[in-house]
Amino acid sequence: MLRIGKNPKEQEEHDTASNKQEAPEYPAARTYSSYQASTESKPAEVTAAASRAMTESETIARDIKEGTLSGFVGSGTVVTGEANFKAMMRVDGHLSGRVSSTSGTLIVGSNGKVDANIEVAVAVIHGTINGDIVANQRLELGRSAKVNGNIQTPSLIIEQGAVFEGSCKMLQMTAAAEKSKRDRKHDEPLDTTRLQTINADGSKANDIPSVSNVVS
Repeated sequence: MLRIGKNPKEQEEHDTASNKQEAPEYPAARTYSSYQASTESKPAEVTAAASRAMTESETIARDIKEGTLSGFVGSGTVVTGEANFKAMMRVDGHLSGRVSSTSGTLIVGSNGKVDANIEVAVAVIHGTINGDIVANQRLELGRSAKVNGNIQTPSLIIEQGAVFEGSCKMLQMTAAAEKSKRDRKHDEPLDTTRLQTINADGSKANDIPSVSNVVS
């Protein structure tokens, strides 16, 4: 379309602007991301606890099968009576009565409770004991242990946090341990730092050099 009084260039720019105004405006196209179904994963703590429980159960079952574990009192179990074992006994429940073993090891878990007098070779305590303990070889009290009673043992290990109310008597070493200690003492080199030589006339001579000086 031409109009009088305007040059062709202005007319072309005017027509272009008119076409832009007349063109309808549409909203920009929306983009949608692909839908992915979300799967709820179990908390890591629950998974770790389940795997840990499975591992402990498998370990206990293997120890019982191989004969290294003579007895086991599980969590939530209450046993009353006298327990006498040979290899190893673990208590995670409640045991009351009397526990004895000449060469065995007693292990009390953190949730275990024993209301009894104990006489074993080795005792490893992480739970609660109400009674006297006699460990002929070694006694260990973990950080969660609570012992109300007297203890007797030649070797005692107490971790920080353990609670012990009672008296402690350190047993004498066995004859084999005493013999081993004497043998080690005889193998030690003689200390000559304080020895002196005496001449035939009774006068003192110079000091004998020490072993360390002779070696050097």
